[in-house]
Amino acid sequence: MIQARWIPWRAWPVLFFSILTLSPGCQLAEVQAPDYSRPLPPGTSALRLITDPARMPDLSVAARQLSSPGFREALARSLEWYEIPSTQKLFPVAGISHAHAFTSAYALEQIGQAPSGQVLSQIHQDFDVYESVGWDGGGGVLFTGYYSPVFKASRTSAPGSPGSPGFQYPLYKKPANLTADPISGEVHGTHPSRAQLEDSRTLAGTELVYLQSQLDAYIIQVNGSAKLEMADGTIMYVGFAATNGHEYTSIGQELIKDGKISADRLSLPTLRAYFRSNPNELDGYIRRNDRFVFFREYSGDTWPAGSLGFKVTAERSLATDKAIFPRGCVVLVTTDKAPAGGWALPRSQLMLDQDTGGAIRAPGRGDIYFGIGPTAEASAGRQAAEGRLYYLLLKRDRVQTWYDRMNQP
Repeated sequence: MIQARWIPWRAWPVLFFSILTLSPGCQLAEVQAPDYSRPLPPGTSALRLITDPARMPDLSVAARQLSSPGFREALARSLEWYEIPSTQKLFPVAGISHAHAFTSAYALEQIGQAPSGQVLSQIHQDFDVYESVGWDGGGGVLFTGYYSPVFKASRTSAPGSPGSPGFQYPLYKKPANLTADPISGEVHGTHPSRAQLEDSRTLAGTELVYLQSQLDAYIIQVNGSAKLEMADGTIMYVGFAATNGHEYTSIGQELIKDGKISADRLSLPTLRAYFRSNPNELDGYIRRNDRFVFFREYSGDTWPAGSLGFKVTAERSLATDKAIFPRGCVVLVTTDKAPAGGWALPRSQLMLDQDTGGAIRAPGRGDIYFGIGPTAEASAGRQAAEGRLYYLLLKRDRVQTWYDRMNQP
């Protein structure tokens, strides 16, 4: 099993820039920081079939977790998603067809019901393991965390008053003239940037809800969903509908670049504190992120929904770049978590690839969903460690056998 190495999350953006090693001839050579957001080179695949036993993860972890209630709950949602006929057009990805991905998930669901002594041998018999090529081809993937926040909101705007911030900062519904795929949420064509949308007032009339602060509204955009405690006493659940198609820019990294905060202090509490002290700077930094997210209301039983349109599961749903990784697949994540987060070191977890994110745009990035509210926020904020990402997919000569079994009357 390849051991993941923990990178303290406050330090990872600059970690290796300061490391010097002695090269032959006693010359100093600088070791560059990992560029986890490096795009996949054109014409290459994000997945690589493992043929070297030394690179193979410990599949006994997968065997033990196949029967876990949380995992099976998440797996059932992937299987339900594959049943939607229009999902077939989102394949193949990384050489994996819809039938291959669907049948692999089904096979693991069935194998998980077998007697425990048979599960591992069945996985070895029927499955291949693919690994993400990672940021540099060596397999390294940075795993961060995200969560679903809880905020107060209102269906109508209301001005602030002494002692009350009011509700003045909207989340917007998808405009009628924005064409997006109903399954993936991916937009077609070019759409205005954040600043252009806000300056043109073209979104007037599409407000979904109003928040008490501009930063709260922005945090919901970054996380993609929220539970809202409404001013009228009701609860509203909102989630991803579409984006304007632009690339994501981190305002935290922009603050570091401008020397406003240090990399070792980057955290959501630090960002909140900075903008409380410098409220006039918030709008300018938010506008540096051209990516704009649109929302829709979800029912409680389908929220929080990932990019598949189905509910995501705490510590079982993973967000990856859906342009290069196949949706809905069973994955094994091997990584570390900061000790304060409560995970043993190292940790291997069986998950489902069920979501995406604005910053998750490369084979060297993955985002673990941690749940709802303040505790999940704290856990997500502590998660930043390098590890490995493995996809469990049927051997190609076993796909037809399992496909026939899946479709038998």
